[in-house]
Amino acid sequence: MSKRTYQPKKRKRATTHGFLVRSKTSSGRKILQGRRRIGRASLSV
Repeated sequence: MSKRTYQPKKRKRATTHGFLVRSKTSSGRKILQGRRRIGRASLSV
C-alpha cells in the first residue's frame, strides 16, 4: 500500500508558497496584489 500524496512540512510550504517567495517575482507580486484587492484574510502562507 502506497502512502498518501500530501506529507506536510512547514519549511517546504513556506519556501514554495510563502510571502517572501511571492514578493520576489513580478508575477508573485501580482498575485499578492489581487489577493489584497479581493480582501483575503491571509495573502500567503
